[in-house]
Amino acid sequence: MIKSMTGYGRGQAQVDGLSFSVEIKAVNHRYGDINIKAPRLLLPLETRIKKQVSGVLKRGKVDVFITQETTGRVPAQPVINQPLADAYMQVFQQLAENHALSGGIGLNLLLAQKDVLSLQDVDIEEQDLSLCLTSALDTALQALLGMRRKEGEATAADIAQRLGQLADLLAEIVVRAPQVPIEWQQKLQERLARFGNEVGDPQRVAQEIAIFADRCDISEEVTRFKSHLEQFHDLMQQNEPVGRQMDFLVQELNREANTMGSKSNDAGLTHQVVVLKSELEKIREQVQNIE
Repeated sequence: MIKSMTGYGRGQAQVDGLSFSVEIKAVNHRYGDINIKAPRLLLPLETRIKKQVSGVLKRGKVDVFITQETTGRVPAQPVINQPLADAYMQVFQQLAENHALSGGIGLNLLLAQKDVLSLQDVDIEEQDLSLCLTSALDTALQALLGMRRKEGEATAADIAQRLGQLADLLAEIVVRAPQVPIEWQQKLQERLARFGNEVGDPQRVAQEIAIFADRCDISEEVTRFKSHLEQFHDLMQQNEPVGRQMDFLVQELNREANTMGSKSNDAGLTHQVVVLKSELEKIREQVQNIE
């Protein structure tokens, strides 16, 4: 079953006081492009995160947002830079003595100085990080896959209907195409009949008719078009990503349709080809969102 490239999923997991929330957004993209925004403590796991995501989502622009929830385990703790604080105190006291300043040196003044108080990451076992994150990420991925499958089903139904319309249009073209050289021959003979005995070499006339019939022959294009339609139907049943293959087939179908149109030499046949190409364009737009 084909899947869309668009989707959203959210997951949350908690392990031994450690909690992560994961949001994943995916949109159309020619290739697989995974971007991760996560807390600094997860930097060592970034490659593992991308591997887990790419193992499920083969195509699309994927944004992964990871946040650490507030739990009993804090991600960082405040740390005092004692040597720097002592140095600031000495400077303040020296200034007070040099300028005969009164009043004590307050705690607020000391803590307001840069780097006196900072946050330091709390060491967390990588195994705990990986276990919690993998669980939250898997939940988000499964939710996103559910949305992709649902949208893919709707897309597949629309494409299947349009493929049926293409087959019907092609059948009409197959019926109409052989009539074009016959009608042209009849018109040519009617024109020549007006000239009576002044008609040119009959063999030359027959040759011209044969050349015109060959120029209008679209049997090869019809055969290839039918073959591409069959391949398209086969891809619709695949479970693997088929978006690129479908995009290629649409291009090939368009190429055959263009050739049929250039050979038509008939207003009715040209109109049918135009309608055919219109349906192909609608399929092409749908295919752009298939994984």
